[in-house]
Amino acid sequence: MRILNFGSLNIDRVYTVSHFVRPGETISAESMKTSAGGKGLNQSIALSKSHSSVFHAGKIGTDGKFLVDILHAAGVNTDNIITNESIPTGHAIIQVDERGQNSILLYSGANRSITESDVDAVLSEFTSGDYLLLQNETSCLSYCIEQANRKGMRIILNPSPMDEILKSCDLSKISWLIMNEIEGKMLTNKNDPETICDSILSSFPECRIVLTLGPSGSMYVDKNICYRHPTYDTPVVDTTGAGDTFTGFFFSGIISGLDPLQSLELASKAASIAVSRHGAASSIPTLEEVQKFDAPVFNVQTAV
Repeated sequence: MRILNFGSLNIDRVYTVSHFVRPGETISAESMKTSAGGKGLNQSIALSKSHSSVFHAGKIGTDGKFLVDILHAAGVNTDNIITNESIPTGHAIIQVDERGQNSILLYSGANRSITESDVDAVLSEFTSGDYLLLQNETSCLSYCIEQANRKGMRIILNPSPMDEILKSCDLSKISWLIMNEIEGKMLTNKNDPETICDSILSSFPECRIVLTLGPSGSMYVDKNICYRHPTYDTPVVDTTGAGDTFTGFFFSGIISGLDPLQSLELASKAASIAVSRHGAASSIPTLEEVQKFDAPVFNVQTAV
């Protein structure tokens, strides 16, 4: 059983600002830092740092070779990363305000140059029972879901960013959906966590849902059970990449044999550490750091 992350690879340009730029406004950034990013890259590093063996597939431009080096250094298999000679690497312009909140402008670049033949070549190396982790930052998403399902792979979808592309995807083929509350609202047109999950399960009863709720914690729901878990009281410096950290550690827990509630705990601790640090990939903790983490819960909730 292996996990393949067919995901995005971005160059993040992070600007520290007093507040997000408003329409018609020009402000000066307090600082700027260039680093590795992309939901796919972040999630692969989180999986690897939590001691899961992960294969990353995707595309970069000639300006993104350092991203492959960072993944390789983190223990991620990078054999299936292709360089597009004519299109630059995807990048993100990220504003981080004084409260640690972020606002992101994304340019897809080489991430959207993935072809069906690229998908076929990568998936040929994987088989029934393997996991496939996907986000909505690359091309051929629907085709990738279709072909992975035919092979009997277990598909995990993080439907972010939420856009029209997702309407072409057959969500009945998805084994796991992991998203934040805003994405859940956009997907279902429902307003609270319970009805979001109920709406998804009414259409896809075999789906397993993981919903992150910001300061209110997180929840896991399937057709039989519902678990809720609190977040932890830690200083928030930068929320960039926290959701990806959560995703990586949650599924690493599942793959290693933890139950969903234990995996929520592991992922919540990892994300709490990540928000206390600057950066995306650079903020992701190791499993050993998470195991040593000790902080009070921010909002106590119980499993039901």
